Amino acid sequence: MGEIEGPFPGSWAVRSGRVSAWELRKDYERVHPDVYVRKGLRLDARGRAEAVGHWAKGSGILVGFSAAAMHGALWLDDKPAEIALPTRARPPRQVLVYRDAIPGDEVCTIGGLRCTTPARTAFDLARRLDFNEAVEVVDALCNAARLGTREIHQVSNRHPRARGVTNLRRVLPHVDRGAESLQETRTRLLLCQAGFPAPETQIRVTGPDGMVLARLDMGWRKWQVAVEYDGAQHWTDRHQRAWDIDRAAALESLGWSVVRVSAALLTNRPHIITTRTRHALRRHGADF
Repeated sequence: MGEIEGPFPGSWAVRSGRVSAWELRKDYERVHPDVYVRKGLRLDARGRAEAVGHWAKGSGILVGFSAAAMHGALWLDDKPAEIALPTRARPPRQVLVYRDAIPGDEVCTIGGLRCTTPARTAFDLARRLDFNEAVEVVDALCNAARLGTREIHQVSNRHPRARGVTNLRRVLPHVDRGAESLQETRTRLLLCQAGFPAPETQIRVTGPDGMVLARLDMGWRKWQVAVEYDGAQHWTDRHQRAWDIDRAAALESLGWSVVRVSAALLTNRPHIITTRTRHALRRHGADF
């Protein structure tokens, strides 16, 4: 009947005739009690969320990292699965269990599994995580779910005495759903923590003909200075590199200066990024 994709309850699969008991033992491996995946399948964050949801057999609500993964947030593959349960239970390995009381209107269903809504998920993550990680993860969630901070504030207003709301109030002003990668968020945080005004993200620049010439990662329209994170493909793909050179020349002709950021600079020499950005802004008339 064909292989089952993703995690599934073994007892259900056998009972429904999707697989035989022999096929279950031969072709699949157990990841949690009565939860199986095809042998050799490496679960990403969403797969791990689905696995723990099946382990709870409908009694749990996926929260935190797992809920974010269900809503499409990326860059979570190194995070633990998280679930809220109504009663105490011994969790499987690499699973965090909470006993939160979650209102019904802060819960939704995706793929047959219950999870917190995007706004409630962001509320939980921003309360529980350290500042930088919270901004990174909530940025990714907001980008995937097209979520604004207004909706997160609305959830916060319903739970004014929740643990960690002080942390949430520090995090939310720095959240920007325009971030399209983890490194973009880290670059933006570096600039903000160095004292620069918060940059605008995903800036559309049009040419003289009105056509969009470029979409810049972040920057300041007032001074026509942009900061862009270049992933590996910008350095190793010759076609991408050629396009980058032409694009840079076109932006320069319109008066823009672009500060380029690499993984090596961001990790090992962040002061170079802030210095270059400050010099570019001052050349364009910024006086801070």
